[in-house]
Amino acid sequence: MTPLTPSNPLTPSLSRRPPCTVLRHEHRVVGSYAHRPQLPGTVAPRPYLHPVRTLGGVTVTGLRPAEDPAHLGVSMAIPEVAGHDFRGGRGSLDRQGSQRHLSWLLRDPDGFVEELSWAAGGRQLLLERRTVAVRSLGTACWALDFTSALTNVTGQELALGGAGHGGGFFWRVPRRPEPAQVFNAEGEGAAAVHGRPADWLALATDEWTLVFAGATGDTRADPWWVGTGEHPGIGSALASDRPLPIAPADTVTRRIVTAITDGRLTPETAARRAAQLSDRGAAV
Repeated sequence: MTPLTPSNPLTPSLSRRPPCTVLRHEHRVVGSYAHRPQLPGTVAPRPYLHPVRTLGGVTVTGLRPAEDPAHLGVSMAIPEVAGHDFRGGRGSLDRQGSQRHLSWLLRDPDGFVEELSWAAGGRQLLLERRTVAVRSLGTACWALDFTSALTNVTGQELALGGAGHGGGFFWRVPRRPEPAQVFNAEGEGAAAVHGRPADWLALATDEWTLVFAGATGDTRADPWWVGTGEHPGIGSALASDRPLPIAPADTVTRRIVTAITDGRLTPETAARRAAQLSDRGAAV
C-alpha cells in the first residue's frame, strides 16, 4: 500500500486548505477528500469530497454555495439523529452535530477506508465505517464507489430522521444557467423521479453526465431526492417518510456508485452504464 500525501504545508497557496486525500484514476487526479475540514459549527462539520472531476478535468461538485452553505460536495448529511442536526443550516447551534475523522483503516491512491465519529452534545451517537473507491469504467469514464456503514454506539435505540429531506448520501452539483436534465428508466424530469425509489438515475449536461446507482437492495429501496433548480443535487434518502430506527449496536449500510462521464449521455447509454454499477450487474 502506498500512502497518499496530504497537501504540502510549506506551499503558500495550499497552506490555508484543510488536510485532504487525493484520489487518482490511473495516475490522473479525479477527486480530493477533506477528512478534517475547517468549517463553522452551523454547517454540521463533516468530511466531504470536493472537487470531483471528470477524466477531462470538468468539476462536477459544488462547495458551500451562497444559497445553501451547508452543501458540501459529496458527503453524508442527515437532518436529525437522536434530535441533533447532522445536515447543517437548520436550528440552533447547540443542536448541530459533527462528523470527525478518527483513523484510516486503508489509504491508497485509488481509495480509502476510514472510521468516523458522529457526535453531538458531548456524546458519540454513531460510529461510521466509510469506504470510498475509484473504479475504472474504460478510457472515457470512471466511477466513485461510496459505502457508509453507520453503527449505533449509544446503548439504546436511536432514530435517523429526514425532516422532508431524507438525509444520507448527498451530491451537490455546480449551479448552471440551464438546469441539468434528470432521468431514469421510468421517466424524465424532477417531478417524475423525485421522492421515488429507482435502481438508478442520471443528471446530464452538455459538459458532463452523472449516473447514480444503488448498489445494494436496501439502497435501491430508498427514494431519491432530486434538485435541479436553485439547489441542484442528488440525494439517496434514508428516512424520507418516517424515522429509521437503529437498535443498539446495529448497523445501517448504504452504497451508491456514481459513473462520471464527460459530455451528455443518452438515456439508453446511461441505462447501460448503470447496469455496470449495481451488484445485480457487472462488477465495477
